[in-house]
Amino acid sequence: MPDTPSPISNGIGVLNEKPLHAALKAWYAQPDDRFEVSVDGAIIDIVRGELLVEIQTRSFSPLKRKLAKLVANHTVRLVYPIAAEKWIVRLSADGAQEGRRKSPRHGSVYELFRELVSFPHLIAHPNFSLEVLLIQEEEVRQRGPARAWRRRGWGTVERRLVGVVDRRLFAAPADPAALIPASLEEPFTTAALAGAIDQPRWLARKMVYCLRGMDVITEAGKAGRAARYVRT
Repeated sequence: MPDTPSPISNGIGVLNEKPLHAALKAWYAQPDDRFEVSVDGAIIDIVRGELLVEIQTRSFSPLKRKLAKLVANHTVRLVYPIAAEKWIVRLSADGAQEGRRKSPRHGSVYELFRELVSFPHLIAHPNFSLEVLLIQEEEVRQRGPARAWRRRGWGTVERRLVGVVDRRLFAAPADPAALIPASLEEPFTTAALAGAIDQPRWLARKMVYCLRGMDVITEAGKAGRAARYVRT
């Protein structure tokens, strides 16, 4: 039998909580939600009745075992933010703000496939759903001797929520499959898919990997050395 959910009162799970995670949890919360609850030996961000809500702001791979265990006995929703708009805030070594500029890069819902490769099959599980939040965020960078050399001494120290501009729920394989443009002719290659969704080809490859794992597309021969795919 699964453990009975029990509230955590000593702050476990929030001591090292990052600002973006804390802000998203507050934004997502509803009356009567419970926070940082122990369920089957795992700490859950939000418990809403029978629904367990996990907010993940980074890689999905550390969640693979945790989610596989939880969905066996519980309804689980994974919430993942993607920065549709981003502002870069720069701090000096002593913490003073040196500037704030808007990044020219705009994130899209297709970025979910970069992480979903960790467990694409889970979308087909009746107890699992994934909700993507398209957000506006600030990425705070600070100068320091140990910071990333690629940014000339600047390293990211935290991310801050500015606002949520859209949300999209994926509760069954048909939902991510709907992200394939209807205008894309079949059979298609990853290059054709990348062009149709206006994303880099490496991301189109991850999308194809995930959709194949959900059995919503299948390979249908090759064009030269490139595999071609059709909707199932």
